[in-house]
Amino acid sequence: MSDYDLIVLGSGPGGYVAAIRAAQLGLKVAIVERENLGGICLNWGCIPTKALLRSAEIYHYMQHAGEYGLTAANISADIDAVVKRSRGIAKQLNQGVAHLMKKNKITVHMGDGKLTAPGKLTFTKDGKTQELTAKNIIIATGARARDLPKAKADGKRIWTYRHAMVPAEIPTKLLVIGSGAIGIEFASFYNDMGAKVTVVEMMDRIVPVEDAEVSAFLEKALKKQGMDIRTSAGVGSVTPSETHVSVEIKAKDGAVTTEEFSHVIVAIGIVPNVENIGLEDLGIEPDKRYHIKTDPMGRTNVAGIWAIGDVTAPPWLAHKASHEGVIAAEAIAGGHPVAMDPLNIPGCTYCHPQVASVGLTEAKAKEAGYHVKVGNFPFLGNGKAIALGEAEGFIKTVFDAKTGELLGAHMVGAEVTELIQGYTIGKTAELVEADFMHTVFPHPTLSEMMHESVLGAYGKMIHM
Repeated sequence: MSDYDLIVLGSGPGGYVAAIRAAQLGLKVAIVERENLGGICLNWGCIPTKALLRSAEIYHYMQHAGEYGLTAANISADIDAVVKRSRGIAKQLNQGVAHLMKKNKITVHMGDGKLTAPGKLTFTKDGKTQELTAKNIIIATGARARDLPKAKADGKRIWTYRHAMVPAEIPTKLLVIGSGAIGIEFASFYNDMGAKVTVVEMMDRIVPVEDAEVSAFLEKALKKQGMDIRTSAGVGSVTPSETHVSVEIKAKDGAVTTEEFSHVIVAIGIVPNVENIGLEDLGIEPDKRYHIKTDPMGRTNVAGIWAIGDVTAPPWLAHKASHEGVIAAEAIAGGHPVAMDPLNIPGCTYCHPQVASVGLTEAKAKEAGYHVKVGNFPFLGNGKAIALGEAEGFIKTVFDAKTGELLGAHMVGAEVTELIQGYTIGKTAELVEADFMHTVFPHPTLSEMMHESVLGAYGKMIHM
């Protein structure tokens, strides 16, 4: 007889959600976690970074108080206090996950887990190893930051996201290598906190997975804030010293310069945590990028072994991992969950201004053969945005001209990370342009721009 119906290896937003859903469905569940309940997202990623960015946002508003008819004198930032607040929020949520484990009667085993056979897993803590058995095992081990071979993170001058969240000091001159969500968020945070920030991106535009118009707008906005952004650029040698880092940068035109920075953040992607967890012995084969291959329910090629989250295929997002966890748990419990469509997974970047999107970009839609109708409404035409003092940005919608299907939505501006879910629901429910047009949007709100963007795609825009 097995110890458990299900063991989940890893307690990030995929793992702990899978465990809770399985427990709700009547399964006897355990989690094996090597470090912190809640995983990277809750402890070192999504949540604490948003706490840092909130502090930077408040600091930015204080510095621009005069624009709101207010006076704020002697403004300064205490980085130790900012970090302390962020860590406190992470701790609070970590304790919240521990409470959820108890509430749902999920057994937590702290230690390094390793699969030894189908249905068998060991965990090691303080040199002691125990074996557990289960009818099913979900691998939810997540991923870690990818190092540059020539720029190994040392936590002093060369940082990953983890070092960047607990700085001893604000960098004076910061280089961010990579302009995906993580890179741009830290660039935005440190720029708002007073650092001189340079971003180097090897692709021809920043946030390259986003719509080209969003990338162009964001680059212009960040440059206006004082950032030095270099696209189609590369990094050569990276040489740290006690006081600075010397970096070779190859520009778009091929010219190579050597520049000095106080600190460097490497944000060039992730590496899945697949080492030393027994995959080879079980015959589980990762893909070329070392991510575990699964079917739409999360099954691997070995019966009873499942995988979810960043250790599997992209997009590598916390909310995607959580949804996969629910799907896998329901399938394990004998249900028939609906497979997830990657095009219905929203992406959010919490820089200043924010970026959010779901579905196909205009270019990708055309590449796929669609004849499209596109609507684009600026924040400048929205009363609430003007009243907030946040009149920069736009909302873009892409529709299939033939069927009226919403193919994609792309936003840049204040609070768009909250607005995007309206379009995500619409895509999931397979709504067409008429459904959005006939929906009443409250006034005055930023959401009215969503309505106007749809109307604009069909030549019916009111306020522009």
